[in-house]
Amino acid sequence: MSRAAGGTEADPEIVLRLEGVRKAFGPVTVLDGIDLDVARDEVVALIGASGSGKSTLLRTVNLLEPIDDGRIVLGGDDISDPRVKVDAVRARIGVVFQHFNLFPHLTVLDNVSLASRHVLRRPKAEANARARELLERVGLGDKADAYPDRLSGGQQQRVAIARALAPRPAVLLLDEITSALDPELVGEVLDLVRTLKEVGTTILMATHEMAFARDVADRVVFLDSGRIAEQGPPEQLFTAPRTDRAREFLTRFTA
Repeated sequence: MSRAAGGTEADPEIVLRLEGVRKAFGPVTVLDGIDLDVARDEVVALIGASGSGKSTLLRTVNLLEPIDDGRIVLGGDDISDPRVKVDAVRARIGVVFQHFNLFPHLTVLDNVSLASRHVLRRPKAEANARARELLERVGLGDKADAYPDRLSGGQQQRVAIARALAPRPAVLLLDEITSALDPELVGEVLDLVRTLKEVGTTILMATHEMAFARDVADRVVFLDSGRIAEQGPPEQLFTAPRTDRAREFLTRFTA
């Protein structure tokens, strides 16, 4: 069993653990003591108002934002330790942002295989085979040689998801992945996430799609002013929230 840099043994069922995570930007506290576990093959949805800390939480997990206090443990390794090799950690975490961030000068195939070739140092043939397999899985096997500007927004986001999956990450982070899409394209991306859940992908996602969170997530976490105000199974949280803040948010959101 591996040990974290701080000496904590790994729980094989817990892929990701946040312990007392705090993050501030100047005088504004954005994450205020976050304690959160994500189990293997679990889908956890972060919900809350804009500014509640959802995206910042995901950015700290991927080491895009350093934390001010607490720990983030991935597979037993304390990745918030300043001595960690950032690129090696990011190779274990797949991330898909609101905007697709595909390289416009690379084909779809090259976009998906890039990390495998240049970060994991996989042979080109192996990386391309993995990329083609993933493109088939997301329904874009026929677009391997196309460039991103020839794809719809929904197709580009599916390519971004395939790219995030290419290194076989321990956890997949999804940050409001439908917010930049036209309404008619949202469904195809959400259907793909449903498929990923069915095959056992560990996912931590921030979303404003309440119906989707209720339908797909194993657990919903409601953030309010940088704190976890409430969490639980979707059916419980959406039908009988225990806190006033969660009740107010869901009433306003579903009105």
